[in-house]
Amino acid sequence: MESKPSLKYCLYARKSSESDERQAMSIDSQLNEMRALAENEGLQIVCELQESHSAKDSGKRPVYNKLLKGLANEEYNAVLTWAPDRLSRNAGDLGSVVDLMDQGKLLHIRTYSQTFTNNPNEKFLLMILCSQAKLENDNKSINVKRGIRNKCEMGWRPGVAPLGYMNRAFAGVNDIIVDPERSEFITEAFQKAGYERWSGRRIKAWLDEQGFTNRSGKPISVSQILVILSTPFYYGKFQYPESPDAPWYTGAHKPLISKELFDLVQETRGMNKGIWGSKTFAFRGLLKCGRCTADITAQDKFKTLKSGDVKRFVYYNCTRRKDPNCAEKYVNEEKLCELIQGFIEDHHGEIKITEKLRARVDKHFYTTKTILTHYKIDQQLDDPFVEYVRYVLADGTDSERTFLASNMGPMLQIKNGELEFYTH
Repeated sequence: MESKPSLKYCLYARKSSESDERQAMSIDSQLNEMRALAENEGLQIVCELQESHSAKDSGKRPVYNKLLKGLANEEYNAVLTWAPDRLSRNAGDLGSVVDLMDQGKLLHIRTYSQTFTNNPNEKFLLMILCSQAKLENDNKSINVKRGIRNKCEMGWRPGVAPLGYMNRAFAGVNDIIVDPERSEFITEAFQKAGYERWSGRRIKAWLDEQGFTNRSGKPISVSQILVILSTPFYYGKFQYPESPDAPWYTGAHKPLISKELFDLVQETRGMNKGIWGSKTFAFRGLLKCGRCTADITAQDKFKTLKSGDVKRFVYYNCTRRKDPNCAEKYVNEEKLCELIQGFIEDHHGEIKITEKLRARVDKHFYTTKTILTHYKIDQQLDDPFVEYVRYVLADGTDSERTFLASNMGPMLQIKNGELEFYTH
């Protein structure tokens, strides 16, 4: 009679939260419970693996991949874990587990309350339980998006309220109310900008004299004033999420200004460019749409952080002047910088640059070599133009990026989210 192979278990514990303290407590709890179970039932544990990582996406967990590799290499042939959803919440990872069972390399899965072997009924139950976990994940995502959309349709903007307003939770309802300490200053700032044509610096000086601060207690900058004067939320409208194609909603909050005053401030900015500071879109003249050959334009969006500070996001998209239905999607500047860097690394020999840009490239390369030599750092440098591009796209100023884009050629096109040489 053929003897059954001995079972060698790998104890696997996982927690998906990113909080270190909660991770440690939860994983320790799983490990302690399963160690006790192994001792009571005489199970042989040959290794323990643990990680804090979401199981939503397939193949993204490094420790879980190590678990699968150990099974494939026959370092152990059984898994001990708290519950089936610790192993998988997606079809890809579940398929890997079932494949190992079919190959006879995973003989036994033991959870706190169930066992699974290479038996059709038990494998089917395992797949049902893991699929149920995936369904819960998918439904949770759908429900979160639906809840956010419903909140927007009710007129309540998600996230931190702009300066001049406050987030409030009352009787189970989260809403946005006027900040009694800051709202009057915001209204008056709009009035001074629109009716009296005050500059951003003059408004800042006035606000500083009044002791006006953000929620962190710090004076606001001129750039923050620019954002405030450009935010439709103050007259009762908002866009969510903050992207070019996102829908607009009518807010349920109390407006601090009228639509007419807001429009007047925008007109004032348009007639006196540079009053608040001009917008910079470094790569607008470098790109064409690869689908319809129209120009690529750019626009910026601003997000209010919890401190009351504001972060600027820049998006590039097809103007759709040649094809109103052009399907080329927008790309944010951070992603565009990655695309440009990768493209130049691959095609720098085909790109022509002006003498002015070449002078900057050579100066940067010389400085970099000097620093490496001084500090005795053994590092191989790439092509001087590639090194300069990496510096400018990662750490350069807006003016350096603009100079780079305007002094190189030929023109590029973006198609299906990828860069190519412009061919039309």
